[in-house]
Amino acid sequence: MFFRKRGNSIEEKRKKSLDYSVKDASFHAAMVGFGESFFSAFAVFLKATNLQLALLGSLPLSIGSILQLSSEKLLNFFGSRKKFVAVSVLLQALTYIPIMLVFLFSTLNVYHIIFFVSLYFIFGMISSTAWSSWMGELVSQDERGYYFSKRNSIAGFISFFSLLIAGYILQRFIGNPETQFKGFVIIFTLALLFRLMSLVYLLRKYEPVYRKTKDDDNGFINFLYKAKERDYGILILFLCFMNFSVFIAAPFFAAYMLYDLKLTYIEYTIVLAGAVISKNISMPVWGRAIDKYGNRKILTLAGFLMPLVSLLWLFSEHVIYLVFIQIFSGFIWAGFELSTFSSFFDKLMPNKIPKYVSYSNVLNGIALLIGAFLGGLIVKYNSFFWSKYHAVFLISAFLRYLVSFIFIPKLREGREVTSVTYPRLLLNLVTGITTRGLVYDVAVFGRKNVSKFKKRNFP
Repeated sequence: MFFRKRGNSIEEKRKKSLDYSVKDASFHAAMVGFGESFFSAFAVFLKATNLQLALLGSLPLSIGSILQLSSEKLLNFFGSRKKFVAVSVLLQALTYIPIMLVFLFSTLNVYHIIFFVSLYFIFGMISSTAWSSWMGELVSQDERGYYFSKRNSIAGFISFFSLLIAGYILQRFIGNPETQFKGFVIIFTLALLFRLMSLVYLLRKYEPVYRKTKDDDNGFINFLYKAKERDYGILILFLCFMNFSVFIAAPFFAAYMLYDLKLTYIEYTIVLAGAVISKNISMPVWGRAIDKYGNRKILTLAGFLMPLVSLLWLFSEHVIYLVFIQIFSGFIWAGFELSTFSSFFDKLMPNKIPKYVSYSNVLNGIALLIGAFLGGLIVKYNSFFWSKYHAVFLISAFLRYLVSFIFIPKLREGREVTSVTYPRLLLNLVTGITTRGLVYDVAVFGRKNVSKFKKRNFP
């Protein structure tokens, strides 16, 4: 009797943890909307050069990724995934203080923001593998697509509205540099507070006992030698080369909009918001498709449509057109990110996730740094287009397609799924997004679907 009651108590803790995770994600999304989304705009306000923007867009992510090689040792030091994640979240929140104050530095303030944003991403990424392992034990395999898509959808809507409010605040403070700086101080302070609120709910989550298992390789170098022989290794290599292709262009979209197109802060925010809202409206539909048709099918569709995301930037500079590009971008990235994220859970045991996700992030960090550096050189020396940024958009599109063409055929599905053609799959996704039922489902998630989670058999 005693042991049965204890088991029910643990099950109830896990179910409550899923609710807490949604709240944690929601406050984290508010932080991103008010803070992280405007790092590039803040750098432009500080008169950053294209090279500095490339460094800001890649170096912090690269350093954060490479340092994840130490995440397993840090996890052993803390002895708990929960403690490890909580400490890193607190430190990440506190980095907003020096970030917002770099304007007061007399010289080299752009390099100061690169340094402090690097700390921000280091603290945010160093424990991400521990968090992935933790969540992998809280969510069952057959519900991952559904749960994470719903979680991400709620967080995304909050990020969307946070982004709009932050853009409105910045627009209200347009004026001399001191006045504009006050606007950035307000939004970064809000970002700090929201990150602290996410920490509150993260601390309420239940953590199953972490059991380390003996691994089948001797470290990172050995993994590189064997990567092409293993399905998860091919997935990691695919993500590495895709990140290289993406980051040839990624650091320069903000510069293109603010420098070349002369968008206002509110126009810039609206363009960004197009991707956010699209991404999170489509998340539940992608999640259902992953549960039914498998990760590989979704990854293939998203991977071969992704080159269009950067290619479409070549054809018009009108704000409405850019919003539609971002809507398409958000739709594609939702499927790509959700399917790759879910693939790690399908291909790896929870105890092995921290190590191999850290390996993936290290390779991705190196790849995106090289990609951004190459993109910076292309932007600097390009003279073939009216805008110096168009060349990187075109090259990035070509390389994205090439990477998908080489690697996706080598990936395998890890479970039995329903067969569907790609045209039919795309039609199902588009009609699913546009149905009134989906809009209703998303709108009442807090009232309707949280109770669904409690009824479902989460471990």
